[in-house]
Amino acid sequence: MIAAPTAPKVRLCLGVTGHRETNPSFRENRDGVAAALGEIFEGVEAALAELAGPATAAEPSRLHTLLADGVDQLAADTALARGWELAAPLPFGHRLNAAINAHPPSVADARALLRGRRASDPGTQARAASILSLGRRARLFELADRDAELTQAFIDSLEPGTDHLRAQRFAAQVAARVALASRIMVEQADLLVAVWDGLSRDLVGGTGHTIAVALECGCPVIWIDARAPRGWRLLLAPESLAAVAPEAASAAGRTELSAIVRRALAPAGEEAAASGAKLTAEAWRAHSHPLSHAYRRVEALFGGGGRPLRRLRQTYEAPDAVAAGSGAPVLQALRDLPGGDAALPDAVEARVMRRFAWADGVSSRLSDIYRGGMTANFVLSAAAILSGVVYLPFVASDRKAPFAAVEFALLAAILLITGLGQRRRWHGRWFETRRVAEYLRHSPILLALGVARPAGRWLRGSDTSWPEVYARRALREVGLPLATVTPAYLRAVLEQLLRPHVSGQRDYHAAKAARLTTVHHNLDRLSGGAFVLAVLAAAGFLALDLAEALALAPHAVLAHASKWFTLLGVALPTLGAAIAGIRYFGDFERFAAISEVTAEKLEAVNTRIGLLLDLSDTSLDYARAAELAHETDDIVVTEIERWQSVFGGKHVTVPV
Repeated sequence: MIAAPTAPKVRLCLGVTGHRETNPSFRENRDGVAAALGEIFEGVEAALAELAGPATAAEPSRLHTLLADGVDQLAADTALARGWELAAPLPFGHRLNAAINAHPPSVADARALLRGRRASDPGTQARAASILSLGRRARLFELADRDAELTQAFIDSLEPGTDHLRAQRFAAQVAARVALASRIMVEQADLLVAVWDGLSRDLVGGTGHTIAVALECGCPVIWIDARAPRGWRLLLAPESLAAVAPEAASAAGRTELSAIVRRALAPAGEEAAASGAKLTAEAWRAHSHPLSHAYRRVEALFGGGGRPLRRLRQTYEAPDAVAAGSGAPVLQALRDLPGGDAALPDAVEARVMRRFAWADGVSSRLSDIYRGGMTANFVLSAAAILSGVVYLPFVASDRKAPFAAVEFALLAAILLITGLGQRRRWHGRWFETRRVAEYLRHSPILLALGVARPAGRWLRGSDTSWPEVYARRALREVGLPLATVTPAYLRAVLEQLLRPHVSGQRDYHAAKAARLTTVHHNLDRLSGGAFVLAVLAAAGFLALDLAEALALAPHAVLAHASKWFTLLGVALPTLGAAIAGIRYFGDFERFAAISEVTAEKLEAVNTRIGLLLDLSDTSLDYARAAELAHETDDIVVTEIERWQSVFGGKHVTVPV
């Protein structure tokens, strides 16, 4: 028996941003800031202990910071002392990052740091050593794709008599890279802790700017006022910044912090806390069952493509087979990434692909059962009505009992299917497991690029949110890769991961749209044809009745034919209505439109990927690649939203 993958563990991911040592407010209140950070981190651990349970084992929290001097390093030291993980999205490669943040006073010291040597200025050397020391204890995700250009600009900015505009341009380039790394931190964080004096949020990449970005992404922010760090305040929306004032921060208790952590990790409450148990409780079946193929048989019969009576049995890919099966190209691409994380392929296989395969197989089976059950209900309903009248041309009414027994059995079968479907939640379970599968399907690409859907931009189901919680936890387990992003790295991700995924999904949705459109039109023609025949049958009976009234046909002919006309008058509209019901339930036309729009969007992304790959290495940068990954993710999530809106209210019911 195939065992379910283990449920993702609870891991809170925090981000920290704040002032440097040169900020007067921070410098004057450094001890108070340190105490506030310690209090918040202690409160986080207490909240996690309350949230964790048998189904949600907690892992040490993970802190994300850019490792700059001041608040970043203070928080990093505090986190490491508590046994937390430290992850650092750096705006540059680690040596260039240390050199720039060490603020060397001369070109000689800058060159020394870039070569891994000591700077002659003690302060410069101390700052560089501190950053590098923390870097050795952290998981570094280095954005080194523009290092060649920026290294030269850095050296030029330190040359005596440097042009003022050149220095300004370099400062703007640095700010843009810091903002890019800060955005990665915000996307990876469930909660951002910010030490800020509240004075400015206009400096790109600065603390105020990072807070604003976090709030726009829906990431809650704990603001510690650098001027009065004894209290802190929770910010939940961009509008919160409008009320920032020197006296705005006030002490908040452990209860409020616990509530923040709980909302971040389990936004749907206790139900979300058991998200892992809901998926692992599903039974695994290696193959689809023939009795659940009714819906797909409709697609095979009316979707074109030949072989309408072909075998429909599906074999679901087992979690332990995915690495050597459908996931093999992705895992190989991850292994081949230049400067990539050697541990990332194994982490993706164990924590993402196995869970995807399980969710995908379970969802496919539930989809067959739910949609096949409802399709069968429409067919059985028509068959039950026909069973009640089909005896008319053949036997007398006193011999109707066998036909009534068949009608009774068919109606009982409808009630049985409906009852099982409602009690076992075929509809809801299909929705939930499909959401998990679709979130995880494309996530290896996001993980390789350090891209994540921000905390506040996950879907919320109308009835349940555990699939989103499950997917977030699974991705949080992997986290940022230990990688150096270079133009070669980006080119490999685009060519070997993103483009194959986008083009494959584009082709899938284009083919699906064409198939479902054909199904819709064929069912429409068939149901319409049945009603036309019913009209002709009624017209034929009236014509025969008129002929009998005019003595053009004997009464015996009319008496015998009336039973056939009665049968046709019932059977043809019933068949037409059943076919129309299947067409309405399947909503083939709207699903085709959704897939068509999705295919068009993916084709636009595919074109942009091609344009990006045509650029030289000097023009290929992380920001553009990450934007395309985000765009792909948004397309997937939008498709899920539209798909849910179509099938959301179509529960298993009797076909009346």
